[in-house]
Amino acid sequence: MTLQLTQKEQMLLEDQKSHEEICIQKYENYAEQAQDPQLKELFQSLAQQEKQHLNTINQILAGQVPSMQQQGQQLSNPGTTQKVKQQMKGAMGNKGDASLCTDMLMTEKYVSGTYDTAIFECTDTNVREALNHIQKEEQQHGEEIFNYMQSMGMYTPK
Repeated sequence: MTLQLTQKEQMLLEDQKSHEEICIQKYENYAEQAQDPQLKELFQSLAQQEKQHLNTINQILAGQVPSMQQQGQQLSNPGTTQKVKQQMKGAMGNKGDASLCTDMLMTEKYVSGTYDTAIFECTDTNVREALNHIQKEEQQHGEEIFNYMQSMGMYTPK
């Protein structure tokens, strides 16, 4: 089945494509800049997940209905956050890494929010589910960054 996207859906998906491309670029650049090896690894892992998001968006823009079986493979490992948190215990964060994390946390908050509008404007249930899945992963990315920052003493919610 070929999707027939509305003009609004096309516009919103092009925006999401742009957001995913920026996330990939930032995560890859920040992985190179990060001082902490575990933060480098986290950013590299999140860049790969963002590439999967971009592939899904491109699939939809090409008129293909995304397969939820493929989407299911994108779920990040729920133990990753805890594993990273445990690895970080006792490590010293630095201001450069804190700045990178702060920027990515703000980016993830923004991108997750933009998916809200795109999801509500979708006419196809399968596309809506795929975008909802991506949004959930964006929120997980934010949680992983938040947990890293909190474990490093970079972020304390008040």
